[in-house]
Amino acid sequence: MWRDAVETRKEEKEMWLESMETPRTCFNNAFMLTFLLLNLSLGRVAGADSYSRDDFPVDFVFGSGTSAYQVEGAANEEGRSRSIWDTFAHAGYAHGGNGDVACDGYHKYKEDVRLMVETGLEAYRFSISWSRLLPNGRGPVNPKGIQYYNNLINQLTSNGIQPHVTLHNYDLPQVLEDEYGGWVSRDIIRDFTYYADVCFREFGDRVLYWTTVNEPNVFALGGYDHGSCPPQRCSPPFCAMKSNRGNSTYEPYLAVHHILLAHSSAARLYRRKYRNKQQGYVGISVYSFGLFPQTNTEKDRVATQRVRDFMVGWVMEPLQYGDYPISMKTNAGVRIPAFTTRESEQVKGSSDFIGVIHYTNVNVTDNSDALKNQLRDSSEDMAAKISGMDLFANEEYPVTPWGLREELNKFKLLYGNPPIFIHENGQRTASNSSLQDVSRVKYLHGYIGGVLDALRDGLNIKGYFAWSFLDLFELLDAYESSFGLYYVDRDDPELKRHPKLSAKWYSRFLKNRSTSIVGTVELEKDPSLVSIGHLFE
Repeated sequence: MWRDAVETRKEEKEMWLESMETPRTCFNNAFMLTFLLLNLSLGRVAGADSYSRDDFPVDFVFGSGTSAYQVEGAANEEGRSRSIWDTFAHAGYAHGGNGDVACDGYHKYKEDVRLMVETGLEAYRFSISWSRLLPNGRGPVNPKGIQYYNNLINQLTSNGIQPHVTLHNYDLPQVLEDEYGGWVSRDIIRDFTYYADVCFREFGDRVLYWTTVNEPNVFALGGYDHGSCPPQRCSPPFCAMKSNRGNSTYEPYLAVHHILLAHSSAARLYRRKYRNKQQGYVGISVYSFGLFPQTNTEKDRVATQRVRDFMVGWVMEPLQYGDYPISMKTNAGVRIPAFTTRESEQVKGSSDFIGVIHYTNVNVTDNSDALKNQLRDSSEDMAAKISGMDLFANEEYPVTPWGLREELNKFKLLYGNPPIFIHENGQRTASNSSLQDVSRVKYLHGYIGGVLDALRDGLNIKGYFAWSFLDLFELLDAYESSFGLYYVDRDDPELKRHPKLSAKWYSRFLKNRSTSIVGTVELEKDPSLVSIGHLFE
C-alpha cells in the first residue's frame, strides 16, 4: 500500500514537472490540484463536510506546534546541556539523525513567527528545553536560555499569537538521569517543581497555558517498557531496542506515578503562588488512539475498555478520581505504586485542562491468556492485542475522524467533560514527498470537521493544534517522515522554509476566506505552488 502511494506521488510529481514546461503552468497545476481536492471532498468520511472558522466559538483557538529538541537546534550553544533525547539520538536510535541543528529555530524564531502570522495562527504550542534553562537540572538559571524564551514569547505575543508552553517533552536533562535515574526516582518531583517555578516566574506574565508533561503514557511505554524512546530503559524479553538498564515490569508504572506527583506539585505551586496575579492554567496531555473492538464479542469489547484504562485512564482516573483504574491495579498488583491519601487528594483535580494527542485508530483483540505469564510488563498486563497501527512505519494515516470524536465523547462520559485542547493531530508523509500534500489537506479537513462535530456533541473543547508547523526532527524516524505545514529544505544552508498546500489551506480556513475546500481561482493565482518544483526533482 505504501509503495503504491509512493509511486502515485512520483507520477503526480512527473505530471507537475511536465506541466512546468508549458506557458500555462499555473493554470495546469491549479486545475490538477483542484481536481484532486474536489475528488477528495466527494469521498470524505462522515463528519462536518462544509464549515468555516465562524462555525467555531470565538474563543476557540486554532494553532500549530513543535517541541524544543525537534525544532530549536543550537544543541551545544549558549549554555545548554545534554538531555536524554540528545543521548538517545546520538546513540544512533533515531535513524542516525539528531536534533543538533534540527530546524535551527533557536536562530530563526523571528522568521518562523512571521510565517505564523502569514498563516493566520491564533496560537503556537512549543516546549521549553529544561536543559537549556537549567543546565544542571536545578540550581543556577542560564541567562541565555531565559533570554531566548523571552524573545520567542515576546515575538509571539506582540503579533497576537497565544503561546501554549509544555515544560517536558521527552527531554529530561541527562544530568538528572545520570544522578538518580530521572523519572523513576521521587527526587524528580522536587526538581521538576523547581524548574516549573522558574518558568512560571520568568514567563507567566505572558503565558496563560502551561502543559507540565507531554503524553506521559507513551513516554513511559516507549522509554521505560520497550526502550524505543528516551531514556531507553527496559529489560528482556520486553525490549524493542537493546538496553542494559531498566526493568520493564514496574518502571513504566513508577515513571507515570512520579510524573503525576510532579505535575500536581507544580499545579499546586502555581495555584498558590501565581494564579491570582497571572490568571493562567496548568494542564497535562495524554495520547489517545481511537479504540475499537476487533470483533463484536463481549471479550473484545471488554478488552477495548481495558486498553482505554491502561492508555488513557492511567493518567485521567488519578486526575479525576484520585486513583488508578481498577483493571490496572488488579492486573499489575504490587508493581503499580499506590497513592497515599495526601497524594491522592493532591493529584485529584490538579489539571485545569487536558491536552489530547490523537492521530489514528486501532483495533483491539482480547488476550487474557497473557495474564497467565508470571513475568509481565505493562503491555501484557493490558491483556489485549492492538492492531492496525505501526508506530515504526512512515505510512500515511487513514482519514477516520470518527475515532477522535468517539474518544472525545469518552472523555465526557468517563472523566467529567474536562476542558480539552487537541494538542497534536496531523498527517504523516514521507519526507520530501511533495509540496502538494493533498493527503494532509484531506486529513486536516476531516479531523477539524470531526472536532466541530464533537463540539456539537457538547464536548468542552477549547482549541486545535495541527502537528506540526514545520518539518521537524521526529522522535521515531528522524527526518525520514514529516508532518509539517512548511517544508524545510535541508539541502539549503539557510534551511529555507516553503509553504505546502496544507499551509495555504489552513491559512485560508483561519482567515475565514473560504470553507474547507481550496478554490480554483486562488490556486491559479498562486505561482509558489509551482515555483519550487526543483526541490523534488
